[in-house]
Amino acid sequence: MAVETDVLDELRRLRTRIPRLTGSLAATVDGLVLAHDVPGTEPEGLAALTAAALGVAYRMTDAAARGDFRELLVRGSGGYVATYAAGTTAVLTLLAEDRVNVGRLHLEGRRSGARIADLVATGVGPGTGRHADRPAPEEHLATVPPAADRPIGTLPVRTPQRPTHQPRPQTGI
Repeated sequence: MAVETDVLDELRRLRTRIPRLTGSLAATVDGLVLAHDVPGTEPEGLAALTAAALGVAYRMTDAAARGDFRELLVRGSGGYVATYAAGTTAVLTLLAEDRVNVGRLHLEGRRSGARIADLVATGVGPGTGRHADRPAPEEHLATVPPAADRPIGTLPVRTPQRPTHQPRPQTGI
């Protein structure tokens, strides 16, 4: 999808602008990876943890009456994990060494979050963005029902489905 390629380009440019940045990930608020540049880290797991942390941060800002979620900064003994809102449907998570310039991290993280929000908002679906000349894959040509509008930090509820086949009875046990 063209949006993913554009977001990945933004993540790579971000790495050149922030010294001591070790990784970056853009994901949906539901924890699905849009694009990543996180060597040595499992992107799907990081995206899922980002969604969980986002849910807590959203509830905390709401409970403390501090407005809409903007960013979250966690400092560990080995460095920082910073998460920035990228519109209402995406988030940007940055991994940085302990000696990173935190002010620069915030400045560039906020700017990239805004760019990614624009890319996601204007480039929904194939055939948009910088790579609009590429043909759309067949699976994207089918109509997709619109996603239900959920406030940031809420996760979808999955409904268990019945198996399509009947299990065989076990004999001789």
